[in-house]
Amino acid sequence: MSTHTPERVFRGKRLVVKVGSSLVTAGGRGVDMAAIKAWANQIAALKTQGYEVLLVSSGAIAEGLKRLNWPKRPHELHALQAAAAVGQMGLVHAYERAFAPHRQVCAQVLLTHADLADRERYLNARSTLFALLNHGVLPIINENDTVVTDEIRFGDNDTLAALVTNLVEAELPADTHRPARPVRIRPRQNPHAAFVFEEQAENPALLTMAGGAGTAVGTGGMLTKIQAARRAARSGACTVIASGHEPEVLSRVLQGERLGTCLRSSMTPLAARKQWLADHLKVKGQLHLDEGAAQALNKKNTSLLPIGITACQGRFQRGDLVACLNPQGQEIARGLVNYAAAEVRKICGKPYCRQ
Repeated sequence: MSTHTPERVFRGKRLVVKVGSSLVTAGGRGVDMAAIKAWANQIAALKTQGYEVLLVSSGAIAEGLKRLNWPKRPHELHALQAAAAVGQMGLVHAYERAFAPHRQVCAQVLLTHADLADRERYLNARSTLFALLNHGVLPIINENDTVVTDEIRFGDNDTLAALVTNLVEAELPADTHRPARPVRIRPRQNPHAAFVFEEQAENPALLTMAGGAGTAVGTGGMLTKIQAARRAARSGACTVIASGHEPEVLSRVLQGERLGTCLRSSMTPLAARKQWLADHLKVKGQLHLDEGAAQALNKKNTSLLPIGITACQGRFQRGDLVACLNPQGQEIARGLVNYAAAEVRKICGKPYCRQ
């Protein structure tokens, strides 16, 4: 039992809940109906308390493996796409059955990175999700694995949950995962590792402390969860990483009980367009800056001039997103570039250039 006196850490009303494959499937071999019913009960209880909930759920590929009678998760992208296409049928049907006793209408929403990288499609997705919430519908969101390619896929639902959090300006994405105790950074490698109950999401030390993927069924791991929390922090959201096997974990987390790790934001929330630039576009290249240009971007929020660029990496065209690095190699900004990479290499370090 927690010795922490419960205290509400969150007063918002819009939540993104992400559950991993291990929590909604029977050992990675098909949907676990009892587990999905338990999640439906918890989410329905939150809805009656006035919360708006968006559910990011894994499990489609695992269900597809069972239906196709495949012994293990394949590595080939086309095979994963086939498994996802088959498994989505069972996963969505299971959620629909589980929420039926609560008279909760559900909607399936499948997204790709391309949907959010295109500004018009990003705004359309945002409007659709808001419309669903306004009508009391529960969006059940997953990556559209049937059409993604290596270049455009989110790669894991931790990242997808963070991007959805920013998309709908949710205030606390709760990430439930398999371990039955509060998060301990890399306990398998270090049995003396300390539990991290609360920390700033932007703390770079967390990234070096985290390990790799957690299970053979899922694609995430503690590292992707921390990276997702850093993304969510850009919109001012805090992330709770907690065990999905704890009874009534969602309501207890919202009451402030220390069931996992709370990663808080210390940042001023970015404006919606800046969030889109920072998180929903793929970085196509890097611009290395001198100290003067780096300080100008940080302190004066000015446009970048060619004279401050010392080097250019990557292949990009005009209008692509590039990252700006200070002389120490740290990323300090992102922006849409006015020149293609070949042109930037010609003009970098020059005092001026013509448009």
